Amino acid sequence: MEINEISDITSGFRERMRRLALFDPLFELDRKKVKDQQDTSIDMKGLGLLTLLFFFEQKIMRNHKVGTKDLAMFLQGLTEPQYVLDGQACEDIASMIIQTFRPTTGKKRTYAFHDWETLEEGELEYSLLKAKAFDSKTNTQYYTLDEDGLELVFATKEFYSEFQLSINQLMLRKQLEKGEFRGALRQINEMRIDVESLNERMVKLRHEIQRSIVSEETFERYKLLLEDIHSRLERENEEFSELRQFVKETKDRLYEKDYHQKETKTYTYVLEITNQLEEVHYEHSRLLQHSIELKNHTLKAAQESLYYTGIDAFNFNQDINARVIGTPLPLEAMKGLVHPFLHVQQEKQWSPLTVFAQQNIREDREETVDYGFMEIGNHSENDYQEQLRKNYGSLMKGVLHAVEEGCSDLASVIEFLQKNEETEFLHQRFFYDFWIVLHQRSPIVSGQIKTEEDEQQHSMDDALKQLGNRTMHVKEKQNTIQVTKRFSIQNMEIAVEEGLGDEL
Repeated sequence: MEINEISDITSGFRERMRRLALFDPLFELDRKKVKDQQDTSIDMKGLGLLTLLFFFEQKIMRNHKVGTKDLAMFLQGLTEPQYVLDGQACEDIASMIIQTFRPTTGKKRTYAFHDWETLEEGELEYSLLKAKAFDSKTNTQYYTLDEDGLELVFATKEFYSEFQLSINQLMLRKQLEKGEFRGALRQINEMRIDVESLNERMVKLRHEIQRSIVSEETFERYKLLLEDIHSRLERENEEFSELRQFVKETKDRLYEKDYHQKETKTYTYVLEITNQLEEVHYEHSRLLQHSIELKNHTLKAAQESLYYTGIDAFNFNQDINARVIGTPLPLEAMKGLVHPFLHVQQEKQWSPLTVFAQQNIREDREETVDYGFMEIGNHSENDYQEQLRKNYGSLMKGVLHAVEEGCSDLASVIEFLQKNEETEFLHQRFFYDFWIVLHQRSPIVSGQIKTEEDEQQHSMDDALKQLGNRTMHVKEKQNTIQVTKRFSIQNMEIAVEEGLGDEL
């Protein structure tokens, strides 16, 4: 191993030992053999950590007057379910913990070690608690967390395991900005280890999902967990993209300044950083794809497995019949129990293509409609045409009367018919067919409508006779008239003038 590589390993050794030294007071408390009034050993190391968390909470609440008695009251309430301790015993334990974190001499704690970076003996000073204030009236000393105590609290929180990769990305950017290319290369190698660790956790999570989902509650919990993992990986992937772009710009800038000729070793580091970062980014992208597969496939498969497990475990006779018949249940509860097994509500639907299908068009009239096959010599169809011709004639007579009274459109004609109590037309289908025919053949004059067979009469013949030597013009308008609940029709402009036109 080269000397440069050895120096990379030992770099920052003093700072790493300082972080280890912060845990020394907790292990010192663990070595103290303290028992409660029933001779049960007390977990002093755990109480020491809880003491730091207690002072941390008081610091958040901006309570600066916290002394030994306040800590004793906290410990008494905390340990009451576990240990048998009176007030004085709790106060003695609180004093012991405070003195361990902050010696009575007032000096900081020290930690001796051998510095393998400088190959010299060293000594570290640190302080977990510090004096905050003193109340001379009650002779009470107040304490608060020192900076080293805050660092220890943060170090014991589950923070680095989830966000270590993001922290390494930030450190890599800072090293690249400062031009520390050797340190940046080492940082990328640490990132590779983080990615490998994340990959192992994802594999374990896949097996855990397939094994542990036994209810909807666990399914929802894993669903939220996967969403959090996916969002964090997306953020890290964006940061990787920005780092790649930053490294590319750095390489291009060094190339333009001829560093590849002047500083060959530096430029070689940059090229190595580019290649290593590409590999780590590729492995991280696979993690992102893996998280998507977990969300879309594994989680769905686990939910389906949960569903079919419920089906296999379901016994209708035992779970339903026995409950309904054996209890028996009240009617309201029985409805709720049986409701999931009833038929799903079905809505009647029709296809728009049915409007083009053959339809049976008939009028609402007194005589019944025969839906059977027509027999030879049956003149029912001719009777229908004759009745329709008479109806159109009567209707045209009423319309011309309304026009003579000043009606100029279909809406006013309908109002006129309603005032004169001639509303039987408005509830018949032929009334609306009549206006459609007039609109299609406008202008309308007296005479006969030509048909394929001259001897056959048209249903509009009686209506046209009512015109005499007049001509009727019918033109559509924009608004629609809702005549009855069943029928509506577009309004039409009506004009009658003297003069004959050609035969229709």
